[in-house]
Amino acid sequence: MKVLSRQEFNAAREDIYEKIMSGAVFIYPTDTIYGIGCDARDADAVRKIRRLKERSYTPFSVIAPSKDWIREHCEVSKRGEGWISRLPGPYTLIFRKKDGCVAEDVAPNLKTIGIRMPDHWFMAHIAELEIPIVTTSVNKHGEQYMTSLDDLDEGIGKGVDFVIYEGERNGRPSRLVDLSDSFKIIER
Repeated sequence: MKVLSRQEFNAAREDIYEKIMSGAVFIYPTDTIYGIGCDARDADAVRKIRRLKERSYTPFSVIAPSKDWIREHCEVSKRGEGWISRLPGPYTLIFRKKDGCVAEDVAPNLKTIGIRMPDHWFMAHIAELEIPIVTTSVNKHGEQYMTSLDDLDEGIGKGVDFVIYEGERNGRPSRLVDLSDSFKIIER
């Protein structure tokens, strides 16, 4: 597992973009906590994250590369547009998804998907890649999520290609806002 600072990531970003497009699984910072992710269209990489987290069917969310991507790949109501206008921010917006926008294993057997756009410098790189990235907490299912390298699960650490690290993160997971049918906000 290679650990990269923001500066090291920026210096090697073209090479890292290529790795992401080729199926890399990696850990990255967000505006809330660290996430583990991959290209959300790559079924093999998504399944690898499921194995690392020991999480079989619970859905993952994705970081959308742009607001236009959300509108193109999700069913967005007028209320949904209002929430999209709040992005970037510490929200996961749940929309009905359109077929083929991500690998089926991202949200198995569901017609909905959780969408994030973190208020964080890493978001600019996802926008540059123009692809959705899986976002889920860095932990085995049911265990405490990673706040620093000191509490990174050893098995997960061995299974990722690289970590973009910027020190301890003590945020809370994002707020869930279900915009798929009925409107509800879920605190975590």
